[in-house]
Amino acid sequence: MRDSAWQNQGKGVVYACRMESQAEPQHHELRVFGFSAERGRIVFLLLGVLAMLCMGTVYSWSIFRKPLQELHGIQSTASLLPFTVMLVMYAVCMPFAGAHMNRLGPGRMMALGALLIGTGYVLTGFATSTPTLVLCYGVLGGAGVGIAYGAPLAVSAAWFPDKKGLAMGLTMVGFGLSPLVTAPLAKFLMDQLGVQQTFWTLGGAFLCVLLLVSCFMRYPPPAWSPKSVLAVAASGSSLGRYPDNLLRTPVFHILCACYTIGTFVGLSVIGISSSVAQEVVRLPPETAAILVSLFAVFNGLGRPLFGWLADHRSPRFAAVLSFVLILSASLTMLTVGEGNVIRYAISFCVFWMCLGGWLALAPTATLKLFDPARYAGNYGLVFTAYGVGALSGTLVTGVIRDLTGSYSMMFVPTAALAIVGMFLAARYLKPGDLDKG
Repeated sequence: MRDSAWQNQGKGVVYACRMESQAEPQHHELRVFGFSAERGRIVFLLLGVLAMLCMGTVYSWSIFRKPLQELHGIQSTASLLPFTVMLVMYAVCMPFAGAHMNRLGPGRMMALGALLIGTGYVLTGFATSTPTLVLCYGVLGGAGVGIAYGAPLAVSAAWFPDKKGLAMGLTMVGFGLSPLVTAPLAKFLMDQLGVQQTFWTLGGAFLCVLLLVSCFMRYPPPAWSPKSVLAVAASGSSLGRYPDNLLRTPVFHILCACYTIGTFVGLSVIGISSSVAQEVVRLPPETAAILVSLFAVFNGLGRPLFGWLADHRSPRFAAVLSFVLILSASLTMLTVGEGNVIRYAISFCVFWMCLGGWLALAPTATLKLFDPARYAGNYGLVFTAYGVGALSGTLVTGVIRDLTGSYSMMFVPTAALAIVGMFLAARYLKPGDLDKG
């Protein structure tokens, strides 16, 4: 019998692994954070949620807009630019981070992102004009989120090969629910300190937390697998073959198209949630704000739900279900008018849940349809669809509002796109199409 140890360099986390001789079946006794590996790996999920809570604060930009407008004397349109640029940088930097994740390791990648996020927030507090706000918050902060975002997902997927979709969905709950935690915190800090000091405080806090979490972002040792995965391997089940170049496979482009539709609908609708409540349903701003908080909960719940569905059924089933729900919600909203609070609330809960669902469904589909060993790089490419959906969704929403004078007509293209998504997912989003590229 041979003993071996896998130690996190200089970070104080030691994993001890005992292996049988090569002539016998391998058996692993791995200790993680003082627990057996199958229990201790949950800590990686919790650390990932904590990191996502910090990074998800970028979605709380609306909390900062009015104070910044008053402080710097900028207009509403200009105050949206930092957030728009942040979304672009977020999407652009994901492929870069994914391509280098395996070489640098998730810990170093998250540390790099943490430095950019912390620096971006601190410098935003010193910004005095729209261009400097765009540079500090949009470029630096967005790049930091894009670089760090994939690290906890890759670590969760590596430690939970038996529950990949559920693990990544649970990790991303932190990102979806972040506005519920960080928005009230930011509001409290601004009331006490002012908007500039709030950015300094949050930047320093996020830098410390994310750097600390990055110390523990490690893949499991190559020899380790959960017992359930070892049992499948022992039974002789095949994991299938994967394409050498996913860019040449039809299923990659179909997945990107479906992801684009899911984010187009979700992000465009999220951006008008409060406006629709006030202009169409005629709710007071206070009630609209309360409902938006409820929608955020469903956004968080959609991530583990659709990740679990993609695991236990298939990515195709989960994708088709999401588009059926989006179509139903869109058709319902076309009939909503003043006073239809229940129908509005249910529809927007569905919209927010499906957006959260796609943010778990897309990485899970990437793991299942393509080589898991190249997950970080593959999902970086798939994630470009998020950027396309985010930009086109926010732009189209404004154009439709200007042309028609109402947000209600926005639900015509969302319904049409849901039908297109259903067809694409049902017909093409399956492993069998890998061989056709």
